[in-house]
Amino acid sequence: MKPIWIVDDDQSIRFVLEKALLREHLPTRSFSNPRDVLAALEDATDEDAPQILVSDIRMPGGSGLDLLEKVKARHPGLPVIIMTAFSDLDSAVSAFQGGAFEYLPKPFDLPKAVELIRRAVQESQREEVAEERMSDTPEMLGQAPAMQDVFRAIGRLSQSNVTVMITGESGSGKELVARALHKHSPRANGPFVAINTAAIPKDLLESELFGHERGAFTGAQAQRRGRFEQADEGTLFLDEIGDMPFELQTRLLRVLSDGHFYRVGGHSAVKTNVRVIAATHQDLEQRVKEGVFREDLYHRLNVIRLRLPALRERREDIPMLTRHFLQHSAKQLGVEPKRIADSAVLALENFAFPGNVRQLENICHWLTVMAPAQVIEPKDLPPEFGLARGAGAPDAGLAPGGPGVSSLSAALMQAPSESVLADLVTPETTDTDLVWPHDTGGISVGTNPGPLTGWELELEDEALGLLRSGHPEVWDVLTRRFEARLIQAALTNTRGRRIEAAQKLGIGRNTITRKIQELGLEKKIPAAAEE
Repeated sequence: MKPIWIVDDDQSIRFVLEKALLREHLPTRSFSNPRDVLAALEDATDEDAPQILVSDIRMPGGSGLDLLEKVKARHPGLPVIIMTAFSDLDSAVSAFQGGAFEYLPKPFDLPKAVELIRRAVQESQREEVAEERMSDTPEMLGQAPAMQDVFRAIGRLSQSNVTVMITGESGSGKELVARALHKHSPRANGPFVAINTAAIPKDLLESELFGHERGAFTGAQAQRRGRFEQADEGTLFLDEIGDMPFELQTRLLRVLSDGHFYRVGGHSAVKTNVRVIAATHQDLEQRVKEGVFREDLYHRLNVIRLRLPALRERREDIPMLTRHFLQHSAKQLGVEPKRIADSAVLALENFAFPGNVRQLENICHWLTVMAPAQVIEPKDLPPEFGLARGAGAPDAGLAPGGPGVSSLSAALMQAPSESVLADLVTPETTDTDLVWPHDTGGISVGTNPGPLTGWELELEDEALGLLRSGHPEVWDVLTRRFEARLIQAALTNTRGRRIEAAQKLGIGRNTITRKIQELGLEKKIPAAAEE
């Protein structure tokens, strides 16, 4: 296994970390300054290159942040953990912006430091495997049986010019399939031209498809070639064909029949040699029955039909697609790709994805911009996931406070996220203070349990939702959010005065200070008055 590199001018810190990591069978190599690290990186082979770099921020002869920048420039995939004192939190923010995996506050708890380093090692190893798989990424991804059927169909059609109808929900990737059909066809050297018939106003669609002559209508100052002419000897992709106006369907049928058409305002027939691939998310058979889609055009287009599965039908593809989209978004934005924790991948796998692959791609782009750390946790997922209701709940797309979201859900979605429900019960709480009211089926605090209130019922509902979805950290998720809202409410009430807020909550000053740091509330609380 590759070693963990430790960089700190304090010999005692290096010694403690070395011994702790060696007990965990993690090899180490230590440095006292950034200069030596950079020199060692230049000479390092694949075997002795670092698996993880753990560096202090302030050292004689160089800054840990400068080292981070230089290391990331040479080894963008290397996880770097920055050690910093609490007084250096501004530096920690800069570390995250520079691509740090995580920061380790000093003085640190040794077991937690080892746990963090081990997590970084696991993420590094997982990303190495993912990068190997992504090194030769095809134009389409999918291991699910339904997608393998699509790939086989594309292969069978690779030497054919037959018309194809692609069906599937919006966002499922119909244009990608059309492009793949074109790329692997005899027309691959010709143009691929796509048009969304639902996105163009009815009055302009005819001109878009067939072109127009100069003076054909007001504003037609020059002759214009339409999409059929542009796609000559290639492929024309007609997306959302079910929304094509009825009167234009007749003209389309004529082109498909003999390859001839007239430009708008023209008198000479234009000949074109185009393979047509159509796509729709609608039920064309039903559209035919309703009289809004021509039956003869339907049969002309429906020579070969390919059905694309929805993303919820191919959940096993979500981890691969997620990592691919994170890589792609990072490349577009010119930043280091984010990693994603297994718990966050599980939340994605349990999500309904009404917007299918396109929605997943947009979420990955959002995460690349908005996720605060290099490793994406469930707490970093956008609000529509509603972790308070369980990461797989079918309430996809619901925003805090929106229809169908309880008031508790809205509050929890807005709170900073996940982790320990550590001090929901304060140090002063005794076992006799917690009562399980078997007659109501819920938990109440105090020795005189009464009927559950509205928020208690909602809390129980939230917990049941998470438990039924198989969420691995129900206690942590609910407690951390509960604590955050409670502390924020107290601080709002006291205008940021922490001592007064702690007194009102019945906890100690040290407890509230620790909780504010653990929950990441420093930037979310009101400006404090003089205490």
